[in-house]
Amino acid sequence: MPRLEKRWSLRTADENKVADLYQSLKVHPALCRILALRGIETYDEAKAFFRPSLDSLHDPFLMKGMPNAVNRITDAISNGEKILIYGDYDVDGTTSVALVYSFLLTIYPNIDYYIPDRYIEGYGISTRGIDYAAENNFTLIIALDCGIKSNDKVDYASSRGIDFIICDHHTPGTEAPAAVAVLDPKQEDCPYPYKELSGCGIGFKLIQAFAQQQGIPLEKVYYYLDLVCVSIASDIVPITGENRILAYHGLQRINTSPCAGIKALIGVATLYKRLDISDIVFIIGPRINAAGRIADGKFAVKLLICTEEDLASDQHADVLDRLNHERKELDKSITEQALDMIATDEVMLARRSTVLYYDGWHKGVIGIVASRLIENYFKPTIVLTLSDGKVTGSGRSVKGFDLYEAIYECREHLIQFGGHKYAAGLTMLPDKVQDFSDAFEKIVQERITPEQLIPVQEIDAEISPDDIDQKFYNIIRQMAPFGPGNMKPVFLSRKLRDSKWSKVLKEEHIKFSIRRGRGDNIDGIGFGLGYKFPMVKDNAFDLCYQIEENEWNDKISLQLMVKDIRVSE
Repeated sequence: MPRLEKRWSLRTADENKVADLYQSLKVHPALCRILALRGIETYDEAKAFFRPSLDSLHDPFLMKGMPNAVNRITDAISNGEKILIYGDYDVDGTTSVALVYSFLLTIYPNIDYYIPDRYIEGYGISTRGIDYAAENNFTLIIALDCGIKSNDKVDYASSRGIDFIICDHHTPGTEAPAAVAVLDPKQEDCPYPYKELSGCGIGFKLIQAFAQQQGIPLEKVYYYLDLVCVSIASDIVPITGENRILAYHGLQRINTSPCAGIKALIGVATLYKRLDISDIVFIIGPRINAAGRIADGKFAVKLLICTEEDLASDQHADVLDRLNHERKELDKSITEQALDMIATDEVMLARRSTVLYYDGWHKGVIGIVASRLIENYFKPTIVLTLSDGKVTGSGRSVKGFDLYEAIYECREHLIQFGGHKYAAGLTMLPDKVQDFSDAFEKIVQERITPEQLIPVQEIDAEISPDDIDQKFYNIIRQMAPFGPGNMKPVFLSRKLRDSKWSKVLKEEHIKFSIRRGRGDNIDGIGFGLGYKFPMVKDNAFDLCYQIEENEWNDKISLQLMVKDIRVSE
């Protein structure tokens, strides 16, 4: 298996802004540098960053289409119409549906929800879903986390007497669907100030606007911030601006009084600590996602709308937990098979892209497998399998390379495709796989740079281990929640020396013990870095790392979570 050596990149900040922050905040210059890198330049901006306030949320009526959306829902309730809440089968879609459905159900009983079948209907609004609505006398569909390019489906619904409200956060096409209202801040003429909401975030703005118009206390809307937080974390949207406020308060709710469904998931995952964004991304989100990947996304919604009185909530959580275990086994076995296929194929190893096809793989996990392959072979990657006589695939990219544009250039070989810069889905006929693979490789060779084929370890600031103490760490901790746009800071320290107590654990990991100038040692752990242990012994070495608290035998200490190591120059 290849070992991917990282290129270290120390980010640069405006030194004048760093100095200004130091004068106003009086905290370590490295912390001021981290704030400046996040676009924080003044004392007031720093205060808003460290103390996110729900009062700073934008007026939802700034979003194009919001008055029409709220008025149409109000009319539907006044007229006794049946409303169908429609959403995608992933975490963002199911949390969106659970949020809007649960809120509206508190004031109006004549509603239901619909999640399309991943394998029969595919992503987004389906003809089958519209037919279901028509056959059951629904006259209004609120579509969440999908629909921005479903012009033909919205037209079809209209022909059957059904209105649509589209709530989406994906990039619009050239022409918006002819819906009653289209809520998507990425529309070019939408004046809404923040453009990076999750699909569930758009649903939240809808119920916020409805509550404001109807005089409903906003506390009844904030009740659902746990669902919004799960969507923000799981859909990997930037945790900046309004998302940061929503995630901050959503995490507080998750850690104090989550809805019954999330509480049940925390229970089956045996999480007995304060949860952070990474816990949502790696533990809670995958269990919700497993429903749509392996079985039916409706299982996830059923869990997320459960009440405390619903004795089935634990049962639903157990179902998702079981499906997640099944998903992990599929993920593991397919990844191992895929890695073996690559390792024994000299032609594929020589390419700058990876396109891998096997007709027996499970469609629900091939996107995850593509991400795993990039961890081992840092190339734009597409994994394909056979489904209903057609080849379907998921692609993932490396930093800086536009996967969607590359696939677009190969569109003559495809039946359909969609996605964005770093992730995409596509469908083709079986006899087109080789043609597509060759065309895709040609585009990648023409457009990718050598630097883009080397993983980058970004570093926020350089410090000495002597700078690390509880006060320093407490300020870092207040920068949470961490995620895209606000990643946990990575530090660089140079010319370090082993205390002679560092060692290799399980032949894979390094347990660091590093001498400090103050006379004591600070510990660290470097997962998967065991092969670099010779750099530690009898050498001065550089480390890039994050700082975390470690609890052992009821004792809490600070430790370095080492990302990479190299011999000092």
